[in-house]
Amino acid sequence: MFYYVLKYVLLGPLLRLLFRPRIEGLEHVPPDGPAIIAGNHLSFSDHFLMPAILRRRITFLAKAEYFTGRGVKGRLTAAFFRSVGQIPVDRSGKEAGRAAIREGLGVLGRGELLGIYPEGTRSHDGRLYKGKVGVAVMALRAQVPVVPCAMIGTFEAQPPGQVVPSLRPVLIRFGKPLDFSRYAGMEHEKAVLRAVTDEIMYAILTLSDQEYVDQYAAVAKAEEAAAKGGKERRFPRAPIS
Repeated sequence: MFYYVLKYVLLGPLLRLLFRPRIEGLEHVPPDGPAIIAGNHLSFSDHFLMPAILRRRITFLAKAEYFTGRGVKGRLTAAFFRSVGQIPVDRSGKEAGRAAIREGLGVLGRGELLGIYPEGTRSHDGRLYKGKVGVAVMALRAQVPVVPCAMIGTFEAQPPGQVVPSLRPVLIRFGKPLDFSRYAGMEHEKAVLRAVTDEIMYAILTLSDQEYVDQYAAVAKAEEAAAKGGKERRFPRAPIS
């Protein structure tokens, strides 16, 4: 119930007023039955905008940190994600990944929409990164279509580190559903999972027109952080006299 109160009474109208979202291809989202909505992830606002514009309820796999935050902001965020029935995902290892897949399959088994960001984390620089194969595993096991989605403008409206989003319009674009029934029963084949994931990422890329990086976003973030740390160690700040 709280999900629909937020969508139609509290948060939805506010988001539409602030971001003035323009939607393209909404007809590609199935009106009923299970399906995966796979999108790029540019901003914290993405979690709120897509549910606000979709007619159907969507359940996201969200990182576990959103449910364990401290302070006022952290507690409000945790309360929101729990109240609207989103699923926490531990990203710490393989067993955590298996648990996320089980949770996602449970959502699809109930005939609902499952939202997932195949990159696994927000893009730190606005580019599109290599997708993880969990989305392919779920699509093949559940035998459901995958609808690619591109969030355009949300990075500029609320880039990482910016708490309050800027008031600017965004575009949410959905593509035609991708059918992977030709791979039924092949969800244990690594090459098949990679091919399915890459096809999904290419569809997102076509919709978003981002620059693509053939590297996992988490690895790119870690390398960038390490490089910055190295520079700071090599060139320490001069003392103030």
